[in-house]
Amino acid sequence: MSTGATRTGEGVDRRAARRTLLGAVFLMATSAIGPGFITQTTTFTAQLGAAFAFAIVVSILVDIALQLNVWRVIGVSGLRAQELGNRVLPGAGWALTGLVVLGGLVFNVGNVAGAGLGLNAMVGLDPRWGAGLSALLAIAIFLSRAAGAALDRIVVVLGLVMIAMTAYVAVVSGPPVGQALRNVVLPETVDALAITTIVGGTVGGYITYSGAHRLLDSGLTGPENVRAITRSSVTGIVITAVMRALLFLAILGVVAGGVSLATDNPAATAFESAAGEVGLRVFGVVLWAAALTSVIGASYTSVSFLTSSRTPARTRNLLTIAFIVVCSVFFLVAGAAPAQLLVFAGAFNGLVLPLGLVVVLWVALRRRDLLGGYRYPRWLVAAGLLAWLVALFLAYRSLSTLSTIWS
Repeated sequence: MSTGATRTGEGVDRRAARRTLLGAVFLMATSAIGPGFITQTTTFTAQLGAAFAFAIVVSILVDIALQLNVWRVIGVSGLRAQELGNRVLPGAGWALTGLVVLGGLVFNVGNVAGAGLGLNAMVGLDPRWGAGLSALLAIAIFLSRAAGAALDRIVVVLGLVMIAMTAYVAVVSGPPVGQALRNVVLPETVDALAITTIVGGTVGGYITYSGAHRLLDSGLTGPENVRAITRSSVTGIVITAVMRALLFLAILGVVAGGVSLATDNPAATAFESAAGEVGLRVFGVVLWAAALTSVIGASYTSVSFLTSSRTPARTRNLLTIAFIVVCSVFFLVAGAAPAQLLVFAGAFNGLVLPLGLVVVLWVALRRRDLLGGYRYPRWLVAAGLLAWLVALFLAYRSLSTLSTIWS
């Protein structure tokens, strides 16, 4: 993939770099906003009502602490996560790569399926045909001569489409905004499971590194670009937070009105209840956009762990296409990822965050040589350590589910 930010004799092409940086922000945000994100938000809103607002705010704070550290260390060092891991402890980077790629492959089958379901809700197309066509569109992006620029544009456009359409449903559903705001500071219920689940769904697995690795393609790396790196990482989390808040309000308006959501597809029920037939079509657009951008994000990020900055762009593009093809063929043949495989991959996916974050924090504390002599803020390390404790809890919870494979 072409980086989108070419280097000239005078340094980095600043205009192309800014475009790539914007793409990195939306790649992270839209990778987080996948089919699972929509299902989780809908389910917890139906269970907790307005009290889910508190869980959303706490998860946003944890997400910011995580992404600030990941983006800053990767951006200042100019090295990918697996490269940092191998510098800190030989083999650690390859272990991280194995976990990311395993999770990316399995969960990308779910993303492909989500794209098919989205087109089904949008225009009534058979889900298998919808999945196949969506996969072809994703492949076309990486076949483009300017694949990097195409990736940046599509994730930005689809991200804005998702936000705009969800905002429409949030308005027409008439949610009790005042009640939601009260629960931000005085929650009626504090649900630890909801908080840890949505944190894992927002920055778990490959999602943590999707934007940071794309950031490296912009060329805006090193200590001199700390301000741009920091602003971009926070912006990505804010975009994700806006989408979750809008989706929460859209669902809350329906639930508060006494509507019982269908167990098989609760989000579709909510959108249709809020805006009728139009709402169902809007849901299809949102789900399709969320799934397609997640297909792109999972594929791009997984391949970024299998390659390096020295890998030719054509090779990276072909590997990314192969990744998409494997996931799509698996879905078209099997119809879905087997439940046991999803449980297995989900459990090991929970190890990505604590392993990757401990590498990041070790570099921040002990390896100034990898950061070009940059003096890392202690307050940021402290915030990262607190987030790491949350990551450890998530990993423990994920691994505890392995027993269900044999039940």
